Amino acid sequence: MDIWTFESVEYVTVAGEAWLASASAYPRSTRALWQERPWAPTVLPCGRAFDVVSMPALFGRRVLDELWTSGPGCGPVASYRGRLLLFAQVGTAERLRPLLGWEEWAPEVPTVLCHGAGDAVTVPPLQRMVDSPDAPGLGPGRWIVAPDRREPWLPDTPVLLRACVRAARRSGRRPAPPPHGANRFLSGEPDC
Repeated sequence: MDIWTFESVEYVTVAGEAWLASASAYPRSTRALWQERPWAPTVLPCGRAFDVVSMPALFGRRVLDELWTSGPGCGPVASYRGRLLLFAQVGTAERLRPLLGWEEWAPEVPTVLCHGAGDAVTVPPLQRMVDSPDAPGLGPGRWIVAPDRREPWLPDTPVLLRACVRAARRSGRRPAPPPHGANRFLSGEPDC
């Protein structure tokens, strides 16, 4: 299934709303706010119910394609101000960025921002109300894969690392050769 062929916006279900609100220190207040303003973006803390991996839209699309075609699929995904927000398991943010830096394809991976404990992200509105006078325009974000369960499946570090590396390889660029002596332990050659 190609998630990019959908023209309609996916909406957050009641169960998905409960899951998103569980990230807040005050879930009942968050849900009450959404009852009054379901079209308003919301800032939620990371590290409690989810981590978020934010990447440029084009690279994010390649990563999502990898997750769907050669992987297990993805959990909730949002688009906000030109970046894709992939919701991931708690702890992913802390581990993913350093691992991406170790990969030989690291120069081909654009800036990936990993938001975990102590960080917060703006998530798109639960609904889009085009004709409402209280909700002018469509706003800067939308759900690509909306949360639809109380406990959605979330990718972990190895799944996202594989998808990022494969997406970088698919871009058609070649990595820079390793610096002289970088493979000396594997080849048995001296570093001189």
